[in-house]
Formats: sequence, structure tokens, C-alpha cells
Amino acid sequence: MAGSWEVRLVRALLSVANREGIGPFARDLVSLSVEVFATEGTREFLANEGVEVRSVSELTGTEPIAGGQVKTLHPAIYAGILARRDQPGQLAELESQGIGLIDLVAVNVSHFAPQVGARLVPIDEAIEMIDVGGAALLAAAARNYAAVAAVANPTRYPTVIAEFRQRGAVSAELRQTLAAEAYGLVAAYHAEVAAYLSNVCGQTFPNRLAMVLEKVDDLRYGENPTQAAAFYRETTHRAGTLADATQIQGSRPSFNDLLDLDAAYAFAMDFTSPTAVIVKHTDPVGLASADELVEAYRKALETDSVSCFGGIVGVNRDLDGATAREIGANSFEAVVAPSFSQAAVGILAHKPQLRLLAVPESPIEGPRDYGIANLDFKRIAGGLLVEAKDELGLDKTQLHVVTKRRPTLEELTDLLFAWRTVRHVRSNAIVLARGASTVGIGAAQASRQTAVEIALRRAGDRARLAVMASDAYFPFPDGIQFAAQAGVTAIIQPGGSIRDDMAIEVADRHHMAMVFTGRRHFRH
Repeated sequence: MAGSWEVRLVRALLSVANREGIGPFARDLVSLSVEVFATEGTREFLANEGVEVRSVSELTGTEPIAGGQVKTLHPAIYAGILARRDQPGQLAELESQGIGLIDLVAVNVSHFAPQVGARLVPIDEAIEMIDVGGAALLAAAARNYAAVAAVANPTRYPTVIAEFRQRGAVSAELRQTLAAEAYGLVAAYHAEVAAYLSNVCGQTFPNRLAMVLEKVDDLRYGENPTQAAAFYRETTHRAGTLADATQIQGSRPSFNDLLDLDAAYAFAMDFTSPTAVIVKHTDPVGLASADELVEAYRKALETDSVSCFGGIVGVNRDLDGATAREIGANSFEAVVAPSFSQAAVGILAHKPQLRLLAVPESPIEGPRDYGIANLDFKRIAGGLLVEAKDELGLDKTQLHVVTKRRPTLEELTDLLFAWRTVRHVRSNAIVLARGASTVGIGAAQASRQTAVEIALRRAGDRARLAVMASDAYFPFPDGIQFAAQAGVTAIIQPGGSIRDDMAIEVADRHHMAMVFTGRRHFRH
């Protein structure tokens, strides 16, 4: 519980890595007759800003030692911060030793994660980056929030000054809020360091996994209007993610929009040729690759032009004017792309409700990630399931032909396209493809046979001469029989069923080609 009193600011200690706003803040403190002390780097910065404050060495009576690492780790500082104001014995003890109270601590530390994530940093160099004194100061000030204002966030400076001017003190409510923010920052900082060290040790799944996320924005609501929601992003170095997208037009995306936008971008960027995908409820409704982006979009739309209504479009190229013009002729919620041409922005401007999001591209040689970017999570009651991301990891040399007929080169190309697509579809998943384009998709079914039937129904006559991909083995050969009767000529699947022989026999009977991959791609 915060103390019932309000804290007058008599003495403040400043030590900041982020200098944003510290000049005006220190100037205001001095003008309000607060005695301000600062560590040397902060003090020099303030002097250049025309604000004179006292050196922290005047509090400790010692100069920084151990290469400057030890400058605030001193009883004269920590006693002044931690002493209980409601304990006369502690106050008398400080007075007898000539130690004054410290009422405000403004400290922030350099972010550890982006520094060591932007390049491969040797552990000896990374260790030197770790802040000790700043994190300790914040934790001490937050612990004694009943009497001390622990300011870790520069955006809080104006609020602190405003309260002091209006009330002559910092309220208990604000101190409690500041303490929570300070502890959150310290916890996140230490978690980032722990993640880096775990990675260096080769521990993908350490005994204690700490995830550090920073809030991007509050959302209007979650999956349903009755659910509150917010959007957080990882603090570790990252590139090419929706969390850093620039929104060009449209209202803010909803919770469900963000899920679909993330899925659409991931699907499109998984392909190297110009590719377009249309997504609803995180599943692709249509996906295609072509020599030109506009043609890829047309083919994706043809997969199921009715179900595409109200979906989200993702592309893996700069959105050009020709593609934008065709997208604008239909009803979609959003478009996500690496970038948008001026022509595309101008064309889509007449649909102001259509959200346009540009995602920054990944560098050619990606940074070393030591956080959670390569992990996937599933929430269950009382815990979290954590797994490595499902990567494709397959090329045509790893395929095992199990039928009498081998696939033709054209079939093989389509099989690999369908296999790359099916791993993005929720299980049980079936994808029919032809000419680097989906023609039918069966997603999220309890029965694989039902998924086949749905994909075939959506494909109609286009199923003839198409290929079929299944994200897991066929427990019974019925799905293969239905596909053969519809004109499907080749199948790609993991294999591994106790009834594989029956599946192969049906495929051979219909002169189909079938290949096993030896790996499945369940997506629940």
C-alpha cells in the first residue's frame, strides 16, 4: 500500500541513458527549489543544456571506480532512498551519519536487447553492456514508493512536475503507478539479459522463460466486443514483422484484423515469386504465384471469389498500381505488403476504410535473435505451451515416390507449391493446386475426408488435372479415392499411416503419382 501522505520533493537523483526530456525536467526541478544531483554523464549533458546540477560524488564522497561501473552503489545513496519515513529510528540513524533523504529517482537504462540483437555480439562485449547501477537504483526507489518517486519513463516527467506545482507534492497514487512501471522495466531488462545468456548457452527452453513485450496500443476489443485487448510487440531485435508496420490509411486494425494481417503477410512472404494471398479467419481462401503480382492476385481471387469477400490481402512485393486497381474493385478489410507504390496509394485512397499496412523488409543477412521470435506459443489454463516454429525444411530431393508412376515435372512443381501452402492451413488441411495457384482449400476439419470433400467442392471442374497436398497422412484411403474420381493426378503427403499400403494401392489403381515427405505440418 502506498503511504497516505504526499511526498514533497526536496532532493532528486538523475541518471539517464535516454536523455529525452531530461533537460526541461531538471530545469523545472531546479526552479521548484529541488536539490538535484546527477551522475557525470547526465550532469554533463544538463550543463550543455544550461542546467547546473550537483555531482553524485558530493553525496558519496568518492569518485566513480572500477572503470566507472561503481558510482551510485553507495550507502549514502541507498540509505537516502530506502529509509522508512515513518520509522524515527531510521531517520535518526541517517541524521547521525550526515546522510540526507532522496525523494525522487529518475533513472532509465540503455535497452540491452536491440544492441546485442542488431549484430552478433561476443559475450564479453555483451557483458560490458549490462547496466547494474541504474537497475538497482530503480528497484530501490520502487521498493520505497511510499516515500520516493521512481521515474523510469521520460513521458512521466511532465506529470510529476504538474503534480508538484499544483499540490506541492507527488501523490501516493502517482508514486504507486511509477513504482509499477519501474519494476516492470527492471524485470524486462533482466529478462532480456537472461534470454541472451540462455541463447549463448544453447538453451532454447530454459527452466524459466521470461517474455518481454512492450505495448503498442490498446485495441477497441478482443475477438469479441466483450473482451478487452491490447497489442504488444517483442523488445528483442526484429525486422519484417507486423509489430513494426506503418499504417498508410484506414482505421486502426482490430484484434481479429491483426491475426489475419499477420497470417496473410507470413503466407505471402513464404514464397519467392510474386505472390498474393487472401485470408479469412487466419486461413488462406486463395493463394497464387505468378510472373506478375497482378496475375497472382487474379488467380488467388479465382480460388473462391465469393468467400474472399471481406478478407485480407497479403502480397510479397511492392503493391503496384495495376494490382491496387483490381484489389479496389472488390471488398476487403485490409491489404498488407512490404511497401506501396505512390500509384497504389492514390488508387486506393478512394476507399478510405480499407486499411493499408506496410511492413519493413527483413535485412538480407538477418540479425541473431536470442529472444522469442523463433518460438510459437499456445495458451492453456494455468500455463503456456512453447514450441519451435514449424519450418518448411523440404526440397524435391527429399521426396519419396511411393507409387508406380512418378510425378511429371509440372506436377512436381505444383506439388511443392501445394505443400508450401498447406502448412499455413489449419488442420485437418487439404490444398488443391494447379499452375502455382490454389483451386480448392479444405481447412480446420475434424475429418480429413471432409476436408478433401470441401476442397473438391470449392474447386469444382478445376480439380481435374490438379494436385493435392495433405498436412498429415490419410488414415483411410477414401480421400484419395474421392480426389482421383474428381481428376486429381498427384498427391503429396507425409505418409506414416498403418494404412499407407491401402492409400498407395488406390493411387496406383487410378494411375496417380504420390510422394511422401516424411514430415507433417499440423496447425491447430
